[in-house]
Amino acid sequence: MTYAGDRVLYDADTHIMELPDFLKKFADPDVRDLLPEVDYGRSLVTDEEVAIIVGNGSQHSDEHKESLIALGDRMIQEVKEIQALGAFDKHDRVIANDMLGFKKQLVFPTHSLHMPFSPSSKIPDKVRYGGARAHNRHMADFCSIDDRLMGVAAIPLENPALALEEVQWSIDNGLQAMWVPHRLAGDRSPTHVDFNPIWSLLQEAQIPVVFHVGGNPLQLKPEWSNTGRGVTKDWMGGGENVRARDAAVLHQGIETFISMMVLDGVLEDFPDLKFASVELGAGWVPEMLVRLDHVHKAYSRVDDRLRGFKRTPSEQIRQQFGFTPFVFEDVSRLIDQSNDDLYLFSSDYPHTEGGRDPIARFESCMKDVPQASVDKFNSGNFLRVFPRARVTADK
Repeated sequence: MTYAGDRVLYDADTHIMELPDFLKKFADPDVRDLLPEVDYGRSLVTDEEVAIIVGNGSQHSDEHKESLIALGDRMIQEVKEIQALGAFDKHDRVIANDMLGFKKQLVFPTHSLHMPFSPSSKIPDKVRYGGARAHNRHMADFCSIDDRLMGVAAIPLENPALALEEVQWSIDNGLQAMWVPHRLAGDRSPTHVDFNPIWSLLQEAQIPVVFHVGGNPLQLKPEWSNTGRGVTKDWMGGGENVRARDAAVLHQGIETFISMMVLDGVLEDFPDLKFASVELGAGWVPEMLVRLDHVHKAYSRVDDRLRGFKRTPSEQIRQQFGFTPFVFEDVSRLIDQSNDDLYLFSSDYPHTEGGRDPIARFESCMKDVPQASVDKFNSGNFLRVFPRARVTADK
């Protein structure tokens, strides 16, 4: 019995736990020495854990792997982060996939994109896009071994021409989603017409744009912590990661990005382009739909662009977007407040944030939801947003 059991589940959020040389190993020679090693300093993973794995030939010990396999369908509940099966080794990931039982898994990195996705204007294009290419090569290699793995490419938007080149390379090399940071693209809005060739290419290729936590700085500006009350702790007990005040406004960056994409007409101009917002929660989505429809109605009187929309903002988002709720969010409530077309199952494997038993957590709040809506959450909405997934899944 797999963890998924007899359910048909498509997982919109899984991860690689990169080893220190993740970027350098696949980088072009002229940028290799300019790229940083992957740093676990702000995570639950310790330097000692990483050193042991690297010292063992970048492998878990045979004993450790055997102990994970022995867990069977409890593996996702018992072992997380870099100690999980297939966290960094593609051959082990095949075994983990067999045990998890998901039809498809969208695969994101964990810590390797701090530099390529940094908003700093001081990073040269050569280094930023060299780091993105190294990531994308490694992701393509990791996912090439198993067609259940859908690799996510990293696409910084600071340079539209280089971003378009990276999108084309990523499509040509089998990556199946394009992650762009949900923030300003240097001195441009991401809705700038310079990015239209990217949206056009992705629409034609049926490759979605995805957003993920980490695509915008996680923490508020330091001045918000200057309260005269001392330093607060993050969710892991330290002070370097997401704190309570950060978590409370984590959705604001992605909500701003989506709102601008709608109001500036990107979704209207590219109606077949699909998007997914991943690990950014979904509790804010129903009210965003209401707000955007109100804005559209009110400002259509004076804004020619809005007046020309053939679909309301909520219709655009319902037809083109998917959102992954956090494991603690009530999916039933979200559906009641919006509709059942919007939400996607995710496990966050092997991250701790996904919870010990995400299937049980989500099902516990969907007991009174019609089976058709549950099926949409588990698989149907994923296949709408990621239509190419159906081709290999049906083989």
